[in-house]
Amino acid sequence: MLTGTRVQAQEAGSRSLLVVLHGLGDSSEGWEWLPQELQLPWMNYLLVNAPDEYFSGRSWFGIRFPMDGRIDGTLPPVDGGGIERSRRLLWELIDAERANGLKSEEIAVLGFSQGCLMTLEAGLRYRDPLAGLVGISGWVHEPERLIAEAPGHARSVPVLMTHGTVDPLLGIEHVRPQAKCVKDAGFDLSWQEFDKEHTVAGRAEVQFIARFLEQSFGRPVARRRGSAGTAVE
Repeated sequence: MLTGTRVQAQEAGSRSLLVVLHGLGDSSEGWEWLPQELQLPWMNYLLVNAPDEYFSGRSWFGIRFPMDGRIDGTLPPVDGGGIERSRRLLWELIDAERANGLKSEEIAVLGFSQGCLMTLEAGLRYRDPLAGLVGISGWVHEPERLIAEAPGHARSVPVLMTHGTVDPLLGIEHVRPQAKCVKDAGFDLSWQEFDKEHTVAGRAEVQFIARFLEQSFGRPVARRRGSAGTAVE
């Protein structure tokens, strides 16, 4: 069973829920800033901890880094069994929320890096359509297999992937074609690039994500200052 931290919506009675998945070596504590920065008073949050210990933080699945420690932006080999295990755990978490009265379309998932991969794995393979999926600075695990195995309704789930043009850990030249592959297969995927490294591009990216979530949940889009993202078809 996964553990995490809940943040209640400011709007009384709101049922909308955003499940937040951290990256490698982090924990739910590393994303406690997100609810305040998104400024979505109608959103409830569940900040989830990955199942495995990883130094002082946690991990969703095993990653094999080069023995010489060289980081060149290529996508690292991963433990597929660990991904499947974490996917099942996330499905159980979503099922538990639904058992407490939520509908699948009242639940969205957001993840960073490792959490991005798990967001797409769990969200696009889930048995019912979710409200939306946000993947930040991550990648897609075996996109051709995901396309082939995802249920038909997955193509109607709104997906936003954001990535940094100068990400040194997960090179955009490797992730961009994955996103295009999924989009070209008929999935409702939007791809947004920011001038950033392996991080969140401050207020500009947060505002862009907030707008996507408003649209995904059918909420009025609040007026915000312009952001500095570049849309890529």
